[in-house]
Amino acid sequence: MSPFELTRTLPEDTTGAALRADVLQGLTRTPKTLPPKWFYDSRGSELFEEITRLPEYYPTRAEREILLARGPEIAALTGARTLVELGSGSSDKTRHLLDELTELQLYVPVDVSESALTGAARSLLAERPGLRVHALIADFTAGLTLPATPGPRLVAFLGGTIGNLLPAERAVFLASVRALLAPGDTLLLGTDLVKDESVLVRAYDDAAGVTAAFNKNVLFVIDRELGADFDPRDFGHVALWDAENEWIEMRLRARRALTVKIPELDLVVHFEAGEEVRTEISAKFRQDGVRTELSAAGMELTCWWTDEARRFALSLATAV
Repeated sequence: MSPFELTRTLPEDTTGAALRADVLQGLTRTPKTLPPKWFYDSRGSELFEEITRLPEYYPTRAEREILLARGPEIAALTGARTLVELGSGSSDKTRHLLDELTELQLYVPVDVSESALTGAARSLLAERPGLRVHALIADFTAGLTLPATPGPRLVAFLGGTIGNLLPAERAVFLASVRALLAPGDTLLLGTDLVKDESVLVRAYDDAAGVTAAFNKNVLFVIDRELGADFDPRDFGHVALWDAENEWIEMRLRARRALTVKIPELDLVVHFEAGEEVRTEISAKFRQDGVRTELSAAGMELTCWWTDEARRFALSLATAV
């Protein structure tokens, strides 16, 4: 049996079709929006890796601290023989789990990027020759069917990425995860926590301007893929805290009135000076809120761990 298997569950042009649909829908509504998933071409992924090393951006370090401290406990509690990681990317944090899951037989990374999946698999298999990897090219927000895998299974959704979903989207997503879980399976969920506004805003508006470049990268993606004539210099990076919804918003603000042509969509988009496009929300959580959302999806929060500074949490949930 091959140590690496790759299954595509998305049609070849799914990404292009989704980009066209998202840009058309998002830039013709009021207020304008673009989904954060379009930050992540190869350049955007490099910028995000740089963000995770910035002094202002604490979530990656805080989550790694928990994984290192609680990895043995997670392994003992789950007894996982299959690890399924949603939005796996480079699978960097996963290494801390793989080191502890001594019963593990199969790792199933799930991502829309074939290059990210194959690159991560090569690296992991070189380090761990006994590991089997069955990668899925799939959009985990659109429902997911897993291959036959040995149980018990641990489904991991790390990095606080769940915060990029609106509340109604989170409910649908968590229900879809619950549908994957058989008796004995568990969900390991990473959530960034509510904290002082100044700490949160700095994490998304760093002094070096890396997050600003990351935010503007979505415009380069639209220019390249859809033939648009955005000039990223026409837009400023905005990060603000929405206290009512308890989330950070990233926006791009037009520095002047301008018009952008997007030939692939036969679309002309007008911007007023100061008009903004919301490119990301990043919700922050409290333990009671996470418990309530998991319960509504048919799961019970059984363990809750934070880093020492209580900035970030990992929770373990089981199906009920």
